[in-house]
Amino acid sequence: MLQPHLLVVQAPLRLTFIVLFPRHEEGDRPVMSSYGTPPTIPSALQQYNSYVVDPIWQRRFSAIWAAFAGVAILLSLPHFIRSLRHGRSLQGLFGISESFAAQRYATIGDAQVKPRTRKRIISGIIETASSFFWLSLPAIGLTLGQMCLVAGYLVAVIVCITTHVPLVTNPNRAGFLALAQFPVVYLLGTKNSVLSLLLGPGNGYERLNFLHRWAGRGMLIGGVIHGALWIRNHLIYDLPILGQQKETSGVAALGVLCGITLLSLKPVRYYFYQFFFVTHVLGYVAYTVTICYHTEYAYPWVYAPLGLYGLDMLMRLLKYRIKDATLVPVDESMTVIHVHDCTKGWQPGQHVRLRVFFSGRVFESHPLTIMNAPSPVSCISSQTLSLAAKVKGDWTRALNTYATAEQARLQGSEKGEQSGVPVQVMLDGPYGGCGIDLGEYESAFLIAGGSGATFTLSLLDEIVARCVKLGRPGGEVTRRIEFVWCIKSYAAISWHAQMLTDLAGAVADTSLDLHISIYVTCLCNPDAVPTIPNSDVILARPAIGDLLQLFVTPPAQSEISEQPKLAWVGVGGGVAVCAAGPESLTTEARNAVARLSLTRGLELGGVGLHTETYAL
Repeated sequence: MLQPHLLVVQAPLRLTFIVLFPRHEEGDRPVMSSYGTPPTIPSALQQYNSYVVDPIWQRRFSAIWAAFAGVAILLSLPHFIRSLRHGRSLQGLFGISESFAAQRYATIGDAQVKPRTRKRIISGIIETASSFFWLSLPAIGLTLGQMCLVAGYLVAVIVCITTHVPLVTNPNRAGFLALAQFPVVYLLGTKNSVLSLLLGPGNGYERLNFLHRWAGRGMLIGGVIHGALWIRNHLIYDLPILGQQKETSGVAALGVLCGITLLSLKPVRYYFYQFFFVTHVLGYVAYTVTICYHTEYAYPWVYAPLGLYGLDMLMRLLKYRIKDATLVPVDESMTVIHVHDCTKGWQPGQHVRLRVFFSGRVFESHPLTIMNAPSPVSCISSQTLSLAAKVKGDWTRALNTYATAEQARLQGSEKGEQSGVPVQVMLDGPYGGCGIDLGEYESAFLIAGGSGATFTLSLLDEIVARCVKLGRPGGEVTRRIEFVWCIKSYAAISWHAQMLTDLAGAVADTSLDLHISIYVTCLCNPDAVPTIPNSDVILARPAIGDLLQLFVTPPAQSEISEQPKLAWVGVGGGVAVCAAGPESLTTEARNAVARLSLTRGLELGGVGLHTETYAL
């Protein structure tokens, strides 16, 4: 019978069990051992195998963020279905278009309002409960809800990196988690995101971009931990950091990742946007290539981002349009662009990336908000898409200078009768949009600062047309609209004076009450104030909270007798608030609306909010 000998070798870090069987002579019959199963190594003494354990944590992290995305999609499902039923979800999916058939949009006229009381009560409860997450701090630039999402994401990253792992001696886990964030970064960074489509209108890439930036920083956390600890271990054991392909490509990937993050900070985006854009594109291409050279485990996590990026490029290719346009320099601070033969394919509040072929600047494209609604739902009788470029950077200044010079030249030639400067432009879009439907609220409060008026003007154009031109085809319940515009000078009123005049005239002698308030913060050239029906021009800087409280306060009986349209105020039909402009204005608006909703939301029938921040 074979007699095994057990030899135990004690090493500094582990125990090695070796079972030795002596050779048996020829003719000996092997027999089964009666000593039972061979001994197993205790789990505490087993060597950590990162290539088996760490991919499990990759999948766990992926399951966490996918579950949260699924919950967000389920919560947005009613909004998506409602917008799909009204034709808003898929509008603009394939870009701007025009109708080659003759337009036959007959004006139906004002119709009787049919309030949706039961639906409004349910929506009001949901909006009031969620309004707490609209609060925001000016210095941070994120709402409370956004901060919770960011904090939850970073906690998930850190927990998955540090749980049950000898991170100092084997920092592979951090590298695996950095790879696992590839799909998140690309999903939230592409303009034509599948997630944006499923979340419904008003949740475009610009609304998800804050998560894209923080996901990139989460990837940086994993990359820095992985790289720094491996460099430490190489220094301790006197191993070369550079030389081998794996080490060299890893250091290169870490350097590229750090460069992408640093060059994506807000000051760089704000002051050097074109430099940021070019380095960002080159950076993520270089990072993807170097990380694939560094480790073969990167390949499975790169395929999905490449698919998302390819889909985005395909959709953008389908959205590109080259059109004839006309530049109209209103003054030295504003240029209006009328793109011809565009009648549909966008929603109010959406923007396009515009490329104007002038003065050798054909490689620059900039986002501009469309300031009019599509022709079928617009009060402006035009077959154009109108944009407004306020002079702020070098591109808008060059565009205004070119339009002014060309218009002066044309006026001195035989083409002096021509209005504006003809050019060719390229459109990419539309993107973005408003997340709430004004037609579901009896009251609408639209406030904008400076060039943000293009966003609220398009919303105003559409809701006025739906209520007084098309006869409330979707059962719109809107009865009162307050349009507030904050500008720095009286001369700026001329930017959109004609459009405001047309919209104010459209609601005359109808049941829709529209009031326009223009707040001027600088006393300069007061004689330049145009006449706009039912409007007030006030020299003051408004407090949005006070304006909202005044807007939702029921009028006195004497006011009702003078203006019968005001008699409905305060019946609980809901209040929609849309704010667009600089970050300071939208932050103030969010906080004011959150306070109003928390204190009087149920009484008012709910308060809906959408903000559009004009910042990089």
